[in-house]
Amino acid sequence: MRNHLKKLIFKAMTAFIVVIGFSACDGEVDLNPLTEETSESVLTDAQGFRQFAARVYAGFAVSGQQGPAGNPDISGIDEGFSNYLRQFWMHQELTTDEAIIAWNDGTIHDLNDHVWTPANEFVRAMYDRFFFQIVISNQFISQANAKLGGFSGQDQAEVQKLLAEVRFLRALSYWHAIDLYGNVPFVTDEDGVGAFLPQQGTRTQIYDYIVGELKAIEGEMAAPRQNEYGRADRGAVWMLLAKLYLNSEVYTGQARYTEALTELNKVVSAGYSLHANYDELFMADNDSNGAQNEVIYTVPFDGLSTQGFGGMTFLIHAPVGGNQLPVNFGINGGWGGLRATPPFVALFSDTSGNTDDRANFFTDGQTLEITDAFNFREGYLIEKSTNLTSTGQPGSDAAGNFGDADYPMFRLADAYLMYAEAVLRGGAGGDLNTALGFVNQIRQRAYGNNNGNITSGQLTLDFILDERGRELYWEGHRRTDLIRFGKFNSLIWPFKGRIQAGRPSEPFRKLHPIPSTDLVANPNLKQNPGY
Repeated sequence: MRNHLKKLIFKAMTAFIVVIGFSACDGEVDLNPLTEETSESVLTDAQGFRQFAARVYAGFAVSGQQGPAGNPDISGIDEGFSNYLRQFWMHQELTTDEAIIAWNDGTIHDLNDHVWTPANEFVRAMYDRFFFQIVISNQFISQANAKLGGFSGQDQAEVQKLLAEVRFLRALSYWHAIDLYGNVPFVTDEDGVGAFLPQQGTRTQIYDYIVGELKAIEGEMAAPRQNEYGRADRGAVWMLLAKLYLNSEVYTGQARYTEALTELNKVVSAGYSLHANYDELFMADNDSNGAQNEVIYTVPFDGLSTQGFGGMTFLIHAPVGGNQLPVNFGINGGWGGLRATPPFVALFSDTSGNTDDRANFFTDGQTLEITDAFNFREGYLIEKSTNLTSTGQPGSDAAGNFGDADYPMFRLADAYLMYAEAVLRGGAGGDLNTALGFVNQIRQRAYGNNNGNITSGQLTLDFILDERGRELYWEGHRRTDLIRFGKFNSLIWPFKGRIQAGRPSEPFRKLHPIPSTDLVANPNLKQNPGY
């Protein structure tokens, strides 16, 4: 089933293009779908719904209705920047110590500097992308519910399964939205069709809705690791629930670490396994080299079928430059943008990679210290993702423009570290010795032996935060982690606060602002404090 979903996504983009009338510029949501082919002619069987669902899945991977660019889903920003995963990654990583960018595109440095405003185009693009994805999901759910009764047998079972998966995808985007923006517009499939100004849901209200949705679909999803590659299954539902529960104290003021452990116990018992080679988790064949056994939910990419300038193409090209050779990454050139800050590098006692295999730093011609944020030669480079396979072959795009590596949104090592954290925070249903064993499994892979093992006395929350940085860096977790651990505003890196030495930022920056365009247009919305 290799690349099956990737090929279906391509077919959905070219044969069944769905454009939702969503515009943050006027604050209005239009729930009438505009399609190149009407629902009456396409959504007549399970295959039609498979194509529609593939387009919903594709919303995380591609930036518009054709590849690699030319007909974007959202407007107001360069299409390459508008990609869901590229935006999500930037907001989760450039706002932290893990990454800084050399480019001077618009207000992108506001993210690293912690000086963004409601007028920031990247803050707006992320917000627009979330709600494009939510509204297109609502359309699928509405159509599936309306037509499900007219199907029978295998068609009905398949559409029911797809319906549950799209509800998961909608829940995922709503989680991202409340994590970044707090109180956001709340629109579901039950709101019907027609244009209207949505009400603003509270963070707690939408949190409860997401949890309820995930609980409702749990039994309808495929068993863990039994769905087509790239499609969500029950393991993805458990993992998202665990993420919500682990961050519940931030979102709602109520700790739910016991509930997190309930879901994590399901995940760690579901047959996933740590892949022996850390580097292979991020290679062009990570859908088939064994890494797929560790991944709980992935966003698939393919150099031929999902072409675009976001996602893994961005994460492979943007960190390459200086004295690096692009051919060593299976690409035709580097973009000279991303590198690490000194505080992140300091998480590794040995930056050579000879001790801890995860220390994938390139230092030749690079300085550790950063005195000029726009100088790519300042800051160590990170060599994590590549368009080479585990056997050294380049990806499917012979020109080397677009990458094949899939994006591991959730994987077992993350679940192991979440388990240990939930135990340390007092959750019931977990065991300290089990937690220690999970952490040491991760470190044994990194060290290649037992030299990196820790004792129970060393297993602290501070250690877990640092270990999450070492294990999960550049995978889109850091901002949420720093907020949960109370260090997002206090941790300092170069140019935070727009001074070279860095300084703490204001507490209100734990939430992004509602974009000014939407706030002005929709009187139902209130701005987050501090903006």
